Amino acid sequence: MRDLREFYIGGRWVAASSNAEHVMVDPSTEQTTGSISLANASDVDAAVAAANAAFPAWSATAPAERIAVVERIQEVYARRSEEMALAISEEMGAPIDLARTRQAPAALRHMKNFLAAMTDFEFVRPLGPHAPDDRILMEPIGVVGMITPWNWPMSQVALKVVPALLAGCTMVLKPSEFAPLSSALLAEIIDEAGVPAGVFNLVQGDGATAGARLVEHPDVTMISFTGSTGAGASVLKGAADTFKRVALELGGKGANLVFADADDEAVERGVRACMMNSGQSCNAPTRMLVERPVYEEAVEKARRVAETVTVGPSREEGAHIGPVVNGRQYERVQALIEKGMDEGARLVAGGPGRPAGFNRGFFVQPTVFADVTNDMTIAREEIFGPVLSIIPFEDEEHALQIANDTPYGLTNYVQSADGERRNRMAKGLRSGMVEMNSQPRGAGSPFGGVRHSGGGREGGTWGLEEYLIVKSVSG
Repeated sequence: MRDLREFYIGGRWVAASSNAEHVMVDPSTEQTTGSISLANASDVDAAVAAANAAFPAWSATAPAERIAVVERIQEVYARRSEEMALAISEEMGAPIDLARTRQAPAALRHMKNFLAAMTDFEFVRPLGPHAPDDRILMEPIGVVGMITPWNWPMSQVALKVVPALLAGCTMVLKPSEFAPLSSALLAEIIDEAGVPAGVFNLVQGDGATAGARLVEHPDVTMISFTGSTGAGASVLKGAADTFKRVALELGGKGANLVFADADDEAVERGVRACMMNSGQSCNAPTRMLVERPVYEEAVEKARRVAETVTVGPSREEGAHIGPVVNGRQYERVQALIEKGMDEGARLVAGGPGRPAGFNRGFFVQPTVFADVTNDMTIAREEIFGPVLSIIPFEDEEHALQIANDTPYGLTNYVQSADGERRNRMAKGLRSGMVEMNSQPRGAGSPFGGVRHSGGGREGGTWGLEEYLIVKSVSG
């Protein structure tokens, strides 16, 4: 693994100019595993300068050349996918089986989907037959600053880096300081694939220093940010003075509407989806809304399923969930579990404290609350842990009222055998995505939300267009 006291800038590894560092801790053991250097403003400036210098040549390349570059990255990444899985498991605590089957392969899936979108993507488009001499040019926006989270590190990085490369942009990536290993490995992969110097640049750092400098930098023309809603608001404010484009993918508090005619496995799927990745997914279905006639039956099913969800160290193979990412997140989840109990929710599984058999590590018990009302803290705030809230509803109108009563709007879910009802719910739910009867979104489907979940779209044609500007040319 590359020395984490170096950054990848201008096609080479350079030593950090700052002595500031971030200590890495194994989430499963709480033991220190190393440290990384944190970039200061001058490190960020150097990376932006390299990206700015590389932009004229890279933006002028033919789409076919950019496609070939991404195909080479894809080839090298596939060969080193086991290294990537190990890096992700070590840095943020994903169980190794999850890292191998879902976390690391996500980047390959995104590469495949973006390459497919490029097959018929038009960078030059006619305006229409009424104006035969007019054309619309889709041109790369410029230098892109990318700030990514720790929970799905390579998925989120690939959703930004790959379309930006294909669009003809150059970039500076600042991953979360809690997930530095995977992005350092990606930089090695990109270097091995022969991406021209300065097109991709990597700095490690925190949000307060490196992230803030990237956001305010006058030579950065766009910021693509994935993270918390609070941090997203800071990004918007920081980018305002330079009028840069800002694409945000933020938090969520997804509602999973379970109607009385839902199939027998709907509740179990909902519980497991909420707990997967230790609940650390922005699109997790953390509020299960259940139609009143089957409510108590659903609560009992949820309890039984939650009690079968096992917890274990990230390095051990198996279908268990791992720890949450760090001590701060562990304390936050614990505080919210206590808050749920204090505010009168009925605890039916799990609860505060570590699971039985653990006295170290940031492990959280798979927890289910019933009789939750939508004004409770656990129904309002994004917990980012394996905690499910179950809320009863009376009819379709009531379900929509509860589901939409949130500042978030990322993903909602509908479980019903009635196709017309599902379509009514999909239309009425205020969110960027709706998944029904656990049917996953298709390849190239746009990922993103509304309101406090951000307004960016990642994936497929929509993801490519985020990194392009529209130029109207006549004559």
